[in-house]
Amino acid sequence: MNNWNWQLQDKSFLEKSIKRCREKEIILPTFKQLKDPESIPKKIQEQLETIDLNALHPLNLFRINWRNDKSTGKIGEINYLEIPREITGVKARIIGLIGKYFPTGAHKVGATYGCLVPYLVTGRFNPEYHKAVWPSTGNYCRGGAFNSALLAVHAVAILPEEMSKERFDWLREIGAEVFATYGCESNVKEIYDKCHELEKQSDEYLIFNQFNQFGNSIWHYNVTGSTIETLFNQIKKDGQRLSGFVSATGSAGTIGAGDYLREKFPLINVTAAEALQCPTLLMNGFGAHRIEGIGDKHVPWIHNVKNTNSVAAIDDEQPLRILRLFNEPEGQKYLSRLGVDEQTINKLPDLGISSIANLLAAIKLTKYNEYNENDVIFTIFTDSSDMYQSRLKEMNDGWGNYSLNQAGIDWNVALKNQSIDYFKELSYYDKKAIHNLKYFTWVEQQGKTVEELNTQWYDENYWKERFAVVPKWDKLIEEFNSECGIEKNL
Repeated sequence: MNNWNWQLQDKSFLEKSIKRCREKEIILPTFKQLKDPESIPKKIQEQLETIDLNALHPLNLFRINWRNDKSTGKIGEINYLEIPREITGVKARIIGLIGKYFPTGAHKVGATYGCLVPYLVTGRFNPEYHKAVWPSTGNYCRGGAFNSALLAVHAVAILPEEMSKERFDWLREIGAEVFATYGCESNVKEIYDKCHELEKQSDEYLIFNQFNQFGNSIWHYNVTGSTIETLFNQIKKDGQRLSGFVSATGSAGTIGAGDYLREKFPLINVTAAEALQCPTLLMNGFGAHRIEGIGDKHVPWIHNVKNTNSVAAIDDEQPLRILRLFNEPEGQKYLSRLGVDEQTINKLPDLGISSIANLLAAIKLTKYNEYNENDVIFTIFTDSSDMYQSRLKEMNDGWGNYSLNQAGIDWNVALKNQSIDYFKELSYYDKKAIHNLKYFTWVEQQGKTVEELNTQWYDENYWKERFAVVPKWDKLIEEFNSECGIEKNL
């Protein structure tokens, strides 16, 4: 199926989706509402105050945004954390959007919404027949299982067997069918192979592949990109500029926010982060690593490589060191001695492993470009340490209890003395070499065409057309909701 032709495909499928949403009292938020939560109808905002953030409640779809106030249930301020100079060791301001306060505890639920909803409103998905398959290296399948549960749709989660215990437990508790494939975060091909195996078994399996579904990057372009723009305008000081945006590539959804930011801030440096142990973008490399949730060994179809300025590779031991520093009592005590305020220390557990990798990449970017106090760098804190308590226990069991001395070592090694090694500024032909890697995954293995691959590189309208589709989607969502008739009964 051409997942870019968004004309009505099957009217009977559309009618079944409307019927299911009517039965489950589901209202689909528009992308505009998720971009600007203040535009959500007041009667829905009022009801959200009585609903737990992670409850399987249909109105929690309206919480797929960056502005959930967990303490009140209201639409609040943008959730973010600025990491102070006492931690980073650099003059530039480094700020991360916090993903913990999305339903499921991670921002990936936004990507799954961006992939699923266009299928619902164009009659591509039959909730009475299809099983929704969510291939992932981490949080994407959790978000997909959450949305599937709301629709009472059979969810299939596919993720590597070495992912954290918390992820597997959560998926099974929510009722997803789970397939654990060989390997770790970098074993993406094995996930694709499982998808193909299921497709051969039956056409009831509908694959929502985050690596080639443009709804993933479109959601981030519209929602994450505009949120960063809004936040920057709120927190900037006189003379400051938005100089950088850092995102682990993963499925290349989040880094799509960089396309939006480039339009608003043409001189911004968009930096892709990855694991040094699997340096696919840095040196066409391969391998296994422990930064959970960022798939590697290929370039996602939806990655606009031309918009990426730099690549930063992070040694996977360093985020694990800093996970302990930010969460263990002795680590927090050490940070307090450095002069970090208590409020910030209490928020540091909001950073999970890939969040810390993004932070370290932002420090590399800052040092490489010799940024100063006038430069503001944004990144994404995708999920929190809640998903990695078992990893903390494993490290304590294997490495011994955390000490004040170890905290000092970890801060000095991974933060204060973070180097510019394994950082690469991309020339035109460096970018083209990365883009060309798509051929081996997507043309040879996944059925894409060379013609479209070349169009991605040579036709600047290719990406503009995709990111411009949201008004059309929003119109279809509004028509879908009108047919359901739920909102008028609230």
